[in-house]
Amino acid sequence: MFVYSLPLFFSQVGLASPLEFLLISLALFVILLMTAPNLADLANQQIPANYLFGSWSGQSRLVWVFWPYFLILNTSLYAADTLAKMGLLTVSSWDDVHLMLLLPIVWWMTAIWRCSANTQFKVYAGGARLMTFAVLFEYSLKLLLRIDYPRLFFGCEELMLDYGSCF
Repeated sequence: MFVYSLPLFFSQVGLASPLEFLLISLALFVILLMTAPNLADLANQQIPANYLFGSWSGQSRLVWVFWPYFLILNTSLYAADTLAKMGLLTVSSWDDVHLMLLLPIVWWMTAIWRCSANTQFKVYAGGARLMTFAVLFEYSLKLLLRIDYPRLFFGCEELMLDYGSCF
């Protein structure tokens, strides 16, 4: 996450500085930490039979909801962005990858917020909730780069079939 989009945001777009971004992130983390739910008793917690439904309904532990999808999401975004930067993935295919990841992101964000009480420390709940906002910000940055600054991100001179998407 933010491997290609955040440096372009700071250097080319210039809507905010890294210090402003850091201050906003810290303030949001403090707010999310203060509003994190009270921690549940993990000793008596039952393991749900269905992982997806148990996570969606807030019955799973936060660590089992957060880390698997977070790693898969970041690997997918990094692979799609790297292939797009090298010119091996067209702009339309890059859009398709992000669109396919959108529905699982909605599931993941809902599960994170519902399972936030199922952790040992409130810091983990606040950090996981902050990462959901980071994913939304990443998608917003990618949409901004896709619509307003496609020539910065995509190798438009190398794309033959999808050159029209670079205007």
